[in-house]
Amino acid sequence: MRWALVKAAVAGTTMVALAFLIPLGLMVQKTARDRAFTAADRQAAALGPALAITTDQDDLARAVASTDAGAQGRIAVHLPSAAGSTVVEGETIGQARAAAVDISTASGEGRLITVQVAGGFARLQPVAVDTTRVAVVEVFVADGDLTRGVGTAWLVLSLVALGLVTIAVLVADRMGARIVASARRLAAAARSLGAGNLAVRVPVDGPRVDGSPAELQEAAAAFNAMADRVVHLLAAERELAADLSHRLRTPLTVLRLNAASLGDGDAADATRHAVAQLEREVDQIIRSARRTPEALLSAGGSAIAVGCDAAEVIRERVGFWSALAEDEGRPWQLFGAEVPVPVPVQRGDLAAAVDALLGNVFRHTAMGTAFSVDVMATEHAVIVLVGDAGPGFEDPSAALRRGEGHGGEGSTGLGLDIVRKLAEGTGGDLALGRSAGLGGAEIRLRLGSGQVSEVPARRLGRAGRPGRRNAVRG
Repeated sequence: MRWALVKAAVAGTTMVALAFLIPLGLMVQKTARDRAFTAADRQAAALGPALAITTDQDDLARAVASTDAGAQGRIAVHLPSAAGSTVVEGETIGQARAAAVDISTASGEGRLITVQVAGGFARLQPVAVDTTRVAVVEVFVADGDLTRGVGTAWLVLSLVALGLVTIAVLVADRMGARIVASARRLAAAARSLGAGNLAVRVPVDGPRVDGSPAELQEAAAAFNAMADRVVHLLAAERELAADLSHRLRTPLTVLRLNAASLGDGDAADATRHAVAQLEREVDQIIRSARRTPEALLSAGGSAIAVGCDAAEVIRERVGFWSALAEDEGRPWQLFGAEVPVPVPVQRGDLAAAVDALLGNVFRHTAMGTAFSVDVMATEHAVIVLVGDAGPGFEDPSAALRRGEGHGGEGSTGLGLDIVRKLAEGTGGDLALGRSAGLGGAEIRLRLGSGQVSEVPARRLGRAGRPGRRNAVRG
């Protein structure tokens, strides 16, 4: 914007300067020409009284030498003959430059004429000697006399035009600097707000305090109003999330009491573990909702720096779901979870993502359908493959759209969207396809790894979970 204003000022001022510079230069050039011819005419007129008194050559020679032009050899007097026939036939005093025909023309017509000669122009002025005879005074005007002072005038006019353009550029640059500074402040505040700084505001002290245009001041006021609205909406959303999460405590308390009365057994232990985990997640939601956006942003940055061991989390969650798989008669596999695999994700977030992926298998496939979890590490990412032997995805693109999922009663369609956001937060992605081994659906979760594995681009082992009678080998 600043450079555009400078270019506009240069263009506009240059056109205005040229509009005055060219006519003034031409007028100066014409004035210099007229001044040179007028001076020549005065020199010729100065000899008129001498010609009226005498035609003696010596007297006229002295009169010619007494003038400035005569002293420089620029005046010639053409006298008529004694009989008064023609001027050409008479005597000439001084150095003549004009042709005889031009001298005769001036004498015969009785008027001043200008003819071009070598090195300049000759002014031929007829002067009556008596009633019958006419002399012609020739004054030479050099080309240098016609342009004397014109170059200096053009230079002065050019400097004046350049000065005007320079002043216009400086003024436009200062104006552009104020406008650009205001726009940059507004852009910086928008970037800061986008980065999570909800306290950022653009100072608005009036439409002309800092020289910025009123339109940018209005934009700054609108930005401040938008930021206030965003803070209000986020606060309301946090309160709503906290309130809704708190309302879950009552049914959770009932579930915990019922789970406590189930006695011993794998199913009872798994139920109590699930209820305890659900209570922890609800507490975490309430605490997160009560925290300020700045605290949430700081906590998120700390989580990325700490991360967790993906192999350990996946072993734990597959072990949890294996109890339900055994009750439903689902064969299952777990590959590559023996070697530590660091990822830049909070342990709870990764556990929730794995639960969402495995929960989709149990929710959308029939009982007895096999599934597998495969963990692989590459140089820059960790890949988790969750496949099943079910019918697969009818529309994979729709399954990834928030709120749609792949159907079914009790499905909100948010699980895969949550997993996708987790993956994208680490520089990874989420993809849906068909399992090559089981023939059903396959979900690929790719997480950007916080550290590089010791052996790049390798598969971290292949083993079923030991001690489980329904584990599928190979």
